[in-house]
Amino acid sequence: MTAASIVIGIVAVLSTGLAAALMFRLINKGGGSQESALGHQVGEIRQGMDRVNEAIQTLNVDRARQSERLETMLSSLNSSSSALRDILANTQVRGQWGERMAEDVFRLIGFVELVNYTKQTTIAEGSSRPDFTILMPENKKLNMDAKFPLTNYMKFVEAETEQEAEEHSRAFIRDVRDRTREVVGRDYINPEDNTLDYVLVFIPNEPMYHYIQQHGADVVAEALRNKVVLCSPISLFAILSVIRHALDNFATAQASNEILSELASFDRQWGRFTKQMELVGRRFELAQTGFEALSGTRRRALERPLGKIQAIRQQRGIPDALDEETDENDDVPALTEPAPLEDED
Repeated sequence: MTAASIVIGIVAVLSTGLAAALMFRLINKGGGSQESALGHQVGEIRQGMDRVNEAIQTLNVDRARQSERLETMLSSLNSSSSALRDILANTQVRGQWGERMAEDVFRLIGFVELVNYTKQTTIAEGSSRPDFTILMPENKKLNMDAKFPLTNYMKFVEAETEQEAEEHSRAFIRDVRDRTREVVGRDYINPEDNTLDYVLVFIPNEPMYHYIQQHGADVVAEALRNKVVLCSPISLFAILSVIRHALDNFATAQASNEILSELASFDRQWGRFTKQMELVGRRFELAQTGFEALSGTRRRALERPLGKIQAIRQQRGIPDALDEETDENDDVPALTEPAPLEDED
């Protein structure tokens, strides 16, 4: 039941009570039975008003409880906000928090440390160590730093007057310019280290990033002239998506090149194989022809004089010396056909 409906009910009850009072006066002039009926109605009205009072009291108690609960929640929220603000007041902690936000975006896009990116890697032939180095196709690298200039931004957000807000806004934009110039002063763009010719500066807060875009256009333009690109979590996700797509395309193209190279090698080996097969086939044909000549013409040419010698020996009764002596070649085992291979089930 809302407060408005309760007020309307009270007004209705009071109106009814007023009407009952008027009727009571009229009834006093009309007799005792009517007075008894009117008294009964007045009693019901009083009971209704008592119920309304109870409802109002219950509503007040509930409202007090809800108000107390709301105050507790607001106090807890204020305490949490104050604690978070105190924690982020530390520059080192802010830097670690910004790096953690960047890693969350890396994991969301599917990047793996030491495969797609590295952390705090010293640049070759230099002394700088970017927060992140993104590994690109063809051994290219893209360096990125996380920057979180929170102090003056929070003062701007919490400013109570327009003048304070303007002062802290200028200080915040100045902080952003200083952070980008710090990156420019480092050798994050290093051809000897095979880096790309621009650097990313990650701002781990979307409202802060949009405020820079709206009120620090000159800072953004100066950064771009120095090949520094500011990005937020959302824009970093978009940039990494493009890089991931390029990596996938490069991997596909590289795999295709490897397959084509293997096919070319296979073609060369296949050519050599067929030539050797043809050579071996010709040699087999020559061997077959020689074997047929030995087993045919040559064998018959040798058997004819042997037959005549055997006939002469039989006519003259000359015994065969091999019948009495053991041939030295009898110890040589005879050649046998190889056993057929058994089928393996």
